[in-house]
Amino acid sequence: MSALLETKGLQLAFGGVVAADNIDFALQRGERLAVIGQNGAGKTTFINICTGFLKPTAGQVFFNGVDVTHQLPRHIVRLGLGRSFQLPQLFLDHTVRQCLEIAAAGRSGKLSFFKALADSVDGREVDDTLALVGLQHRAHEPALALPEGQRKLLDIAMALMLRPQLLIMDEPTSGVASEDKMALMDTVMQALTERQVTSWFVEHDIDIVNRYATRVAAWIAGKVAADGPPAEVLSNPQIQREVLGTH
Repeated sequence: MSALLETKGLQLAFGGVVAADNIDFALQRGERLAVIGQNGAGKTTFINICTGFLKPTAGQVFFNGVDVTHQLPRHIVRLGLGRSFQLPQLFLDHTVRQCLEIAAAGRSGKLSFFKALADSVDGREVDDTLALVGLQHRAHEPALALPEGQRKLLDIAMALMLRPQLLIMDEPTSGVASEDKMALMDTVMQALTERQVTSWFVEHDIDIVNRYATRVAAWIAGKVAADGPPAEVLSNPQIQREVLGTH
C-alpha cells in the first residue's frame, strides 16, 4: 500500500544549521503519529516543507502519490493535507461560526464580497463540525472571547472544514492548562477518528504521546533518530538522553 505522505532525500539548511538532513519518511493512512524532539531539532521545518511553506534544497514530498514539493500551500491544502498551528490562526473579530464559514467558503472558492457568508456554505456541515469539537454553545461568540484550549479546538475545526485526509497539528496542547490537555486531545482525536482523518502531531508532553500516538518519530539535529511504536522509541537510550533528558 502506498504511503499517504512520503518524503525522499529532503535537505534544507539555514546558513550552517542543517534543518533537514536527507530525510526519507513515510506516513501511512490511519496512523496517529507523534513527533518529538528538542526545540531546534527540525520538527517544524519538516512540517513547513511538507505543507509548502518552505522549499527544500534537495528531495521530494509526495502526498497521495502526487509530487507537491514545489506546490503552494493553498494547492496542497486542496489536495487534502490540512494543518493547525502552534498559535491558532483565527479571525478573532468574527464569531466562532463565521470562522468555520470562512474556512468552508475558502475551500469551495465561494468567498465573495457580493454574497452573504452564510449563504455560501453548507450550514449543516458547519453545525456538525461545531458539535464535533464541542463549540456549538459558543457559535455566536467572537473567537477573541475563547480561552486558549477552545481557540485550539476552533483552529482544528477550521482545518476540518477543509476536509483533509491528513491533519498536521503543531503542538496542539501548548498554552493549554495542564488539567485541560487530556480532555482537549480526547475531543480532537475523537473528531479525527469520526472524520477518518490521519493525524500527525508535534508534542512535548510525553503523557500525551503515550496516550494518543500509535507511532512516534524522534527528531535530533534535522534527522529522524528513532521511529516506531511509542514504547520502543521512548525507551531508546539515545532518545531518553538527548530528547527526553531523563538520563
